[in-house]
Amino acid sequence: MSVDWIGFGYAVVVAAGGAVGYIRKGSTISLVAGLFFGLMAAYGAYWVTHDPRDIKISLFTAFLLTVVMGVRFKRTKKLMPAGIIAGLSLLMILKLVLHLV
Repeated sequence: MSVDWIGFGYAVVVAAGGAVGYIRKGSTISLVAGLFFGLMAAYGAYWVTHDPRDIKISLFTAFLLTVVMGVRFKRTKKLMPAGIIAGLSLLMILKLVLHLV
């Protein structure tokens, strides 16, 4: 059984992004959303660690963040944070899908 280090790292980046948004802009919504999605990503990575074929939670979390942050990036054209999280989420989706093949 191998640990999904990439999934746990992704979860830490998402949660840290919410914390940074709170510290820099005072955005409580960024903090709550970052921590919520970070916990969801960590929970998904936990399940992928125990069963590599159980990617539902990780895939759903990454897909939702790709869509939400992708739309936000398209609207604002700001790479930080929307573009980075959208890109990382898309890479996470690719990693999960390719891991199944």
